[in-house]
Amino acid sequence: MDLPNFKAQRLSRTGVITLNASLDQVFPLFGPMREMEWAEGWQPEIVYGAAEQVEEHMVFRTKAHGHGEPDYTWTVSKYAPDQALIEYTVFTPERLWTITIHCRPATTPRATQAEITYTYTGLTEHGNAINVHALHAMYAHDLKDWEAAINDYLDH
Repeated sequence: MDLPNFKAQRLSRTGVITLNASLDQVFPLFGPMREMEWAEGWQPEIVYGAAEQVEEHMVFRTKAHGHGEPDYTWTVSKYAPDQALIEYTVFTPERLWTITIHCRPATTPRATQAEITYTYTGLTEHGNAINVHALHAMYAHDLKDWEAAINDYLDH
């Protein structure tokens, strides 16, 4: 494929949220299947790997979130539970992105901080444009929507 005038753009942003439970309760909630417990509308379809066990290189799909894109294909690109670290690589024909989540105990006894980084890379000009919108939308509330949803789940 010849793309002489195309220049991929990479955008990245990090946010930190505080969750009202211990690290051992919080970290598993970021796995693909456990996310269904707190994220409304999250319905991963496992392609490769066992739904019951998170592992590196498992693959799944989710519905796209607009932009006229096909379903998203995800892979667990890093999984280090001993470090409370999980990273996903997600792609479509026009773009790819990573989501890195690293949890650590917060300063209070029953709290955990989750550092969440989204890094988007365009594979086409249209992908570059979608990424600008996607990054802005993801961090419109600085991930406080994630914090509220997870804490609500933990409280009930």
